[in-house]
Amino acid sequence: MTGEEVVDHRFKGLPPGASGLTVDALAAERRNLFTGGFTTPVLALSAESVEHNLALMETYSERHGLAFAPHGKTSMAPQLFAQQTAHGAWGITLAVPHQVRVARAFGVQRIFVANEIVDAAALRWIAAELAADPGFRFLCYVDSVRGVELMDEALRGCPRPLDVVVELGAGDGARTGARSAAECAAVADAVAATRTLRLVGVAGYEGEVPGADGPLVREWLRRLVALAVDFDRAGRFEGLDEIVLSAGGSAWFDAVADVFSEVPGLSVPVLKLLRSGAYVSHDDGHYKHLTPFNRVPEEGALQPAFRLWAQVVSRPTGEQAFVNAGKRDAAYDLDLPEAQVVRDARTGEIRPATGITVTGLSDQHGWLTTGQEADLEVGDWVGLGLSHPCTSFDKWQLIPLVTADGTVTDYIRTYF
Repeated sequence: MTGEEVVDHRFKGLPPGASGLTVDALAAERRNLFTGGFTTPVLALSAESVEHNLALMETYSERHGLAFAPHGKTSMAPQLFAQQTAHGAWGITLAVPHQVRVARAFGVQRIFVANEIVDAAALRWIAAELAADPGFRFLCYVDSVRGVELMDEALRGCPRPLDVVVELGAGDGARTGARSAAECAAVADAVAATRTLRLVGVAGYEGEVPGADGPLVREWLRRLVALAVDFDRAGRFEGLDEIVLSAGGSAWFDAVADVFSEVPGLSVPVLKLLRSGAYVSHDDGHYKHLTPFNRVPEEGALQPAFRLWAQVVSRPTGEQAFVNAGKRDAAYDLDLPEAQVVRDARTGEIRPATGITVTGLSDQHGWLTTGQEADLEVGDWVGLGLSHPCTSFDKWQLIPLVTADGTVTDYIRTYF
């Protein structure tokens, strides 16, 4: 589907001379990012780093006995969903109905929605997908009795019950989820009273634990495991082939692996489902500092895959320069971009961005300060590292996948 799409003005940074070509035809030309007509700003993904990250999380999950449903809202790129599945992912996690529609349009067969869905139109569409495709597996959160009532009302008359997991909240001041074991039990009772829903497990998100640190996160994860054990002993999972136990963002999956390894034997096997999503591109800021691989370096290391290339368009003083990439192009909600390398416009040489700092972003400009040692001229390209993958992918519809020598081997289409 993506490969047959025609390249045109909708896609930032792509060569103007490529208009009219299909994505597949342009990829087959294997143009060079720097000499093949690409215009700045242009966001690129390192082909080598993406492959490295996919393989690393595959082996990490296998080593720790975890199934893996990476969060697709990070990239909303079905090509990456397919690569994640090829690298052993059980399925894809999503957050809202539109994302489910995208995933289904590209044939994703297992979807975990880390949210309670109470939109009647969305629920009826999901029910129709389940009815039309016996191989489609769908799960979502429930975290309130009222939510269960709304779901039941929307789904009456549907032939297949919708699988749900009770969400345990991470505490007062956290995000969604029932706050106590008693509230979780009340939600489970409400599910049991319907014919439209089937309780298959418990889940939550440890990244929302207030003041999250290792001990607090592990304490909450043990509460989640205890909830699964209590539900099983109470017969709430009777008739299931497996019980779903799910957690795991991109900052604490080592704690999830540790605590889930302690799960006692239950009445049926447990699907221990990890949902980290930011790993596929990683980053040069937020997750570079938060990744659990910093705590367990013997397990490996993720590689930042993003680089935003912008061009110097103004050098008004010896201490200041401006590039043509700003808030429309770069994530800025957590950290500013980081100047990493400079490509000399005259020689094509790529060198470290010594003495160059990004100090601010306007809509279409990056503000740089330049020290005495900075060698920077109008026309040079500056390669920027980004922080927070989730707000980097969403600014670009078609992203070149680039090898270390600058060859563009493919284009990653996003659907936000």
